Amino acid sequence: MGGQLVATALKRCRNHFDVIATTQNLSEAVQAVEQHFPDIAVISADLQDAPLAGFELLHRLRTSRSKTAAIVLVNSSDRDLVINAFRYGARGVFCRANSFKALPKCIRTVHNGQIWASNHELEFLLEAIVYSRPLQLSKIHSMSVLTPREEAVVRLVAEGMKNREISLKLNVSEHTIRNYLFRVFDKLGVSNRVELVLYALTGADEDVA
Repeated sequence: MGGQLVATALKRCRNHFDVIATTQNLSEAVQAVEQHFPDIAVISADLQDAPLAGFELLHRLRTSRSKTAAIVLVNSSDRDLVINAFRYGARGVFCRANSFKALPKCIRTVHNGQIWASNHELEFLLEAIVYSRPLQLSKIHSMSVLTPREEAVVRLVAEGMKNREISLKLNVSEHTIRNYLFRVFDKLGVSNRVELVLYALTGADEDVA
């Protein structure tokens, strides 16, 4: 799916999307985002500039604190591509091998503040989290809104622990852990554990190369 083909197809689908720009290279894409401030950017991992140039655009969006949510188009659900897309700040990954009919749903899902990825792709992310270095949540600016105990809960969730395991680790009830998580979700603007872990993972890797 080329950029123009995607734009044309989205304009024709039943759920109307306002396609405000299509670009072919990094400089055009950066200019379009800065000029139009789109809600969603559907980015090909490979732009005309070079293979994986789309990740440079993701990096720029993230470092500029842009409110534009990014969906990355990939040719295959390659493990490293998927993991790095989310580490660079993508909110969704869409494989070109999938039916195009699913792309509008993907866009709506991300626009509603949720994550889009297949179960297979989420497995890659969870594996990466389990085997990654410990999260340095204290370095994340937005984590400063959390109390020390809430940060501890987030760390343990990111390590793959369930509520019961966390309650035993922290010597509190499961009900208390659920309350902590509800408050964390509200403070960070996430809606479930997967989004919380992705938030922590991408936020903790500001210097991803």
